[in-house]
Amino acid sequence: MTTLWRIESSQRRDEYNGPVLVHAGDSLGQGTLENIEELNDWLGTLPHRHKIVIAGNHDRAFQETPDLARQALTNAIYLENSGVEIEGIRFWGSPWTPTFMDWAFMLERGEPLYENWQGIPDNTDVLITLGPPHGIGDEVNLGFKCQNVGCVDLLHRIQQLSLKAHIFGHIHEGYGEYWLGSTRLINASTCTARYEPNNEPVVVEI
Repeated sequence: MTTLWRIESSQRRDEYNGPVLVHAGDSLGQGTLENIEELNDWLGTLPHRHKIVIAGNHDRAFQETPDLARQALTNAIYLENSGVEIEGIRFWGSPWTPTFMDWAFMLERGEPLYENWQGIPDNTDVLITLGPPHGIGDEVNLGFKCQNVGCVDLLHRIQQLSLKAHIFGHIHEGYGEYWLGSTRLINASTCTARYEPNNEPVVVEI
C-alpha cells in the first residue's frame, strides 16, 4: 500500500507522515529561483521517503530558467510531462493549463492541449496536473456568474485511462474529492478562494 498526499503546512506534517508527498504545483510566491531554494529547504525538513513536485502557473522559474530551477530542487522529484515509478506505482506529472492571462505553463485550448494530454502513458496509475479536468473541481465565481474553467481534452484523456487517482489544484474554490466512474479525483488546493492556506491536506491510500 502506498500513501500519497499533498501538504503545505510544516505544522501538520507529523499527522501525515508516509512514503510519498505530492505537491501539485503553485509552490512559489514570486516564481523565482530564490523561491525554489526556499521550497527545497522546506522539503528537506519533511520525513517522507519520496517527494514529487510539479510546477504551476505561478512557478515561472521552472519555465524561464529550467536548468537552474531543476538544479535548485534537490529534495524532490520534479515531473514536467514525465513520470516516475515508486514502490510499483507509476506517477505522471504535467504543469500545463489552458491559457489565462500571461502566467507560466499556458497552452491554447484545442490541439495544443490535446497533444499534450496524449503524452500521458496509458499505464499511468497516479496523474498529477496543476489544473482540473472540465466539470470536476473547476468552478470559479466570476461575480456575475459561475464558470467551469477546466480542460475538456484533459477530461477526455482521463476517461481513456485506468487511473487510481488524479491529483490537481489550481482552482481554489474546487477543493475536495470527486469520482469519475472508478477514478478518484482530488482538488488538493491548500489555499481558499481568498488565498488563505486553510484547506486540510488530502490523504490517498492505494
